[in-house]
Amino acid sequence: MMKKIGIIICGRYQNCGGGKCFRALRERVGGFSIYPAEEQVEVVGYSYCGGCPGGNIEYVPEEMIKNGAQAIHLATGFVVGYPPCPSIENFKEFIEVHYNIPVIVGTHPIPMKYFSDHEKMSFWANMNMKEIAPELFEDAEVTMKNYD
Repeated sequence: MMKKIGIIICGRYQNCGGGKCFRALRERVGGFSIYPAEEQVEVVGYSYCGGCPGGNIEYVPEEMIKNGAQAIHLATGFVVGYPPCPSIENFKEFIEVHYNIPVIVGTHPIPMKYFSDHEKMSFWANMNMKEIAPELFEDAEVTMKNYD
């Protein structure tokens, strides 16, 4: 059986080619660690949020679902951008409630160069990032360094 997913990235990175995300999917790290290595995963949609305040969040999931998406990932850029997206939890809740589809916050591992600074700053603790994106905090330090 094949799992079909969609990926939504932060508007600040709308020109991103997705290299780290697709690599992480192959390696089953970061937000993709939830999929067993033997499970086939197909990306059926890749778009950006539409920029602040996230206008595409209302419409992009529908297209992904029409293409068979069974889960949607909000990319790691929402977590490690500066400042982190203040709407992550709102986006997740809206998509899950409106479209009845699970949303995972995170794609590729948090690059160590971001993690080292962010973990010292109050905004991460205040936003409960470990609760919002738990899989991103399970990667080994060496893995995070490999995504710098």
